[in-house]
Amino acid sequence: MQIRILETGEPPEPLKSQFGDYPAMFERLLSPFSDRLSFSTTAAHKGAPMPKLAEFDGLLITGSPAGVYEEHDWIEPCAALVRETVKAGKPQVGICFGHQLMAQALGGRAEKSDRGWGVGVHDYKISGEADWMSPPSNRMACAVSHQDQVTAAPPGARILGGSDFCPIGVLEYAQGPAISFQPHPEFSHDYGETLLRFRKDRIPAERADPGIASYKNRSDRELMGKWIVNFFLQHAR
Repeated sequence: MQIRILETGEPPEPLKSQFGDYPAMFERLLSPFSDRLSFSTTAAHKGAPMPKLAEFDGLLITGSPAGVYEEHDWIEPCAALVRETVKAGKPQVGICFGHQLMAQALGGRAEKSDRGWGVGVHDYKISGEADWMSPPSNRMACAVSHQDQVTAAPPGARILGGSDFCPIGVLEYAQGPAISFQPHPEFSHDYGETLLRFRKDRIPAERADPGIASYKNRSDRELMGKWIVNFFLQHAR
């Protein structure tokens, strides 16, 4: 199954040599759960043309420092691809910016939250069930790094998980085989902590310091990776 990674951003340059880019992080996370997946990348944030539907079996949209409401030339083509992928009945998964992009493209809303920065490892309550959530869990702890949030889910979408800080944290969409997550399962704890230390100059200490300390806690990133692989394979043609 060919998964096209729609790359919408990249790590800060000093971190890339140590940790790789976001597509590489996703491949490291997902590949151990199935040898049926192969990966290719479209660097959307660099102006690469959108892939044709015939070129992939599933779509995975990464995080980005950009906001979905910003006027970058590449954002609307990405949103159009989300809608085209839904119409084609092909599975897609969005992470962080990808979560917000999918929600907005399919009729919801994302915006900068008055709650401010969410950083470190956050706990999400899982409030819904789905076949791809195997093994099941009623909670999910994972790295986050965002100021923007989905503030209105698209019509018919199910909110499967969230937290007090981010109520709409996991979505399953009514329009087609599509799910999205606000947290970052592709972030290892080493990367997440290093990124947060790198950004301390722009994040208030009362958020950054507890966030850094939280990386000593457990993470369910591998569980999320398993769920994502399950979702793609359930919709493989």
